[in-house]
Amino acid sequence: MNSEPAIKRILPNASLKGMRVLIRGAGEMASGVAYRLAHSGFHVLITEISTPLAVRRAVCFSEAVYDGSKIVEGRTARLIQNPEEASELWAKSELPVLVDPDMTCRAALRPMVIVDALLAKRNTGLHKTMAPLTIGLGPGFHVPDEVDLAVETNRGHNLGRLISLGSPEPNTGVPGKIAGYTSQRVLRAPADGTFESDLALGDRVRAGQVVASVKGQTITAQVDGVLRGLLRPGARVNQGTKVGDVDPRGQLEYLHTISEKARAVGGSVLEGIMATFNR
Repeated sequence: MNSEPAIKRILPNASLKGMRVLIRGAGEMASGVAYRLAHSGFHVLITEISTPLAVRRAVCFSEAVYDGSKIVEGRTARLIQNPEEASELWAKSELPVLVDPDMTCRAALRPMVIVDALLAKRNTGLHKTMAPLTIGLGPGFHVPDEVDLAVETNRGHNLGRLISLGSPEPNTGVPGKIAGYTSQRVLRAPADGTFESDLALGDRVRAGQVVASVKGQTITAQVDGVLRGLLRPGARVNQGTKVGDVDPRGQLEYLHTISEKARAVGGSVLEGIMATFNR
C-alpha cells in the first residue's frame, strides 16, 4: 500500500494515543468504524444530520441524535451541542455525536484523520486537504485525487480492501446474501410519504405479513424472520428507500451486534490509519 501523499502532510510528532478522528455519518457502517477505532484508543467524534434515517437502529450511534445517547455493544455515544464538549466524553471512553453535516467542527477539533462513512455512493465534499489523512468508504471516492485512501464496501472477495490508487467498485444495488436471500429480505418504501409501523425491532414476521405502510400503501415481508432493521415511525421517505430488513436466520442476538461487514470495514480503516502513521 502506498500512502506517500498522506505521509508528507503528517506532523513529525504525530502520536496514535488519543489521536483525534472525525467520522462523517453514524449509520451502520460508520458505527462499526467508530466502535473499532474507539476501542483501539482513538478519540473519535461523529457528525450527523438532524434527522438521520438508520435502518439497523439497534447498532447505529445515530440514535443518539433522537434519544440523547446510544449504547452499541457496551460502547456509549452521547449527543453534544458543540465540539468543546467532546473532551469530557473522551475522558470517560465515550463517543461524542454532533449534529454537523458540513463538518464545520473541523476548525475546533483539528482531526488528524477524517473518515467519510456516509456511503452516499458519491463524494459529497471530502477532500484530502481537510486533514493529514482522509479516508472514503465505498464508491465515489478517487485516490489520490480526492482522498488519501478508500475502502471497498461491496461484499465479496475484495470487501475491506484498502485502495491507494483508483476507486472502490460501483454499487451493485444487490443486498448481501443472508441464509440464501438477497433483495427478498429488504423492505422498501412503495411511495413518497411518512413511514408508519406498529411493529418493533426484534419482532418475528412471516412472509406475506404487513410490516409497515407509507401513504396508505402497505409493505409486506417476503420471507420469514426477525426484524433486524426498521426505520423510526414518522420518518419521511422517498419511493424505493430502504425502510426495513428481515433477517431470515431468526437469531435475536444478531439484532444487537455489529455486522461482519461493518467490522471488516472498521478494521480496514484502522489498518489504514496504523499503516500510515506507523510507517
